[in-house]
Amino acid sequence: MKPLHARYPFLAAARRAVQEAGVDLAAVVADEEAVVQRALGRIEGSLQGSSVGEPHRRPRVELLSYPVARVLVSLVDEHVLTRKYARAEAATAHERFTEEVREETELKSTRTESLSLDALLREFDLAGAVRETPDGYRIGVGTYLEHAADQRDDGWRLVNRDLADGEVPLSGEELLLLVRQAVQHRVEDGLPLDVPDVIGAELDEECAHIREQLADLDLTRDIDTVVPELFPPCMKSLLDRVQKGEHLEHHSRFAIASFLTSIGMDTDEIVELFQVNPGFGEEATRYQVDHIRGETSPTEYSAPSCATMQSYGDCVNMDDLCETISHPMAYYEAKLDDSEEDDIVDWRERQESESNS
Repeated sequence: MKPLHARYPFLAAARRAVQEAGVDLAAVVADEEAVVQRALGRIEGSLQGSSVGEPHRRPRVELLSYPVARVLVSLVDEHVLTRKYARAEAATAHERFTEEVREETELKSTRTESLSLDALLREFDLAGAVRETPDGYRIGVGTYLEHAADQRDDGWRLVNRDLADGEVPLSGEELLLLVRQAVQHRVEDGLPLDVPDVIGAELDEECAHIREQLADLDLTRDIDTVVPELFPPCMKSLLDRVQKGEHLEHHSRFAIASFLTSIGMDTDEIVELFQVNPGFGEEATRYQVDHIRGETSPTEYSAPSCATMQSYGDCVNMDDLCETISHPMAYYEAKLDDSEEDDIVDWRERQESESNS
């Protein structure tokens, strides 16, 4: 098993190397603790940051940790975990192949085997759609749209590109970002896997550890967008009841208020949202929200988990995504992530627009 395969375990050649070596994954998870621990490290890295952690010094351990990590992701089967893991694998790969392509360009590579840009493009069926130009590269518009769809910056929008003869111009850096997206799609492809019971049973302890980390994960750190139509069904229902003036039990009031603070709404905004409900006095609402966000209490409270919502009878109108997540914040994050940026209109912007019209 080559170091190149260990650095890029998603390559078709890496997969063939594992198959040709006759690796028995059940035996690996049962007998090779180093592989399992490195697989766990890949996942922990994805939850704690944007990489899969430091590689193991032994190429075999590093390479085999990739399929075991995919097995662990599949066993836990949480949408937020799958997405973060795939992103981290792609980000780590992007950092590595960007360096190798730079070394190749500068003729300074000291690696006995590295991944060239041509090899990368062939790996992801991009070679036929990309051509080099004096100013950079040009890529077929269909291929561009396929791989640039998840890019958020306005600069990636086709209207902001100099489209000519069915091709879109790219810098070298932008081309590698598209390859990074192709890596993420490959890592995600097929997840969750159908894992045999004999393998799953060996990984119960690791799965429990990952679930604990997910439960402790601060899912609100990147969210400061209020889009009610993307709320999970439980929060949509509670907000609808608030705005209809219905009386809510204390646990229901806490659930919707803590969810709204978690997605970045300040106390004044929440009070404004609740003011249509005659059962919510401004003073009481303001006190409760300030208490939840930790301004008048020693603890900053997060929104209840799905299990808690179910126990209080606040889990209603479950949809397919609800079946794959364990927290309303994970649902909302997934909905935001899967929506086109142009379709996301923050509640604040909507309010401002309506007040100016």
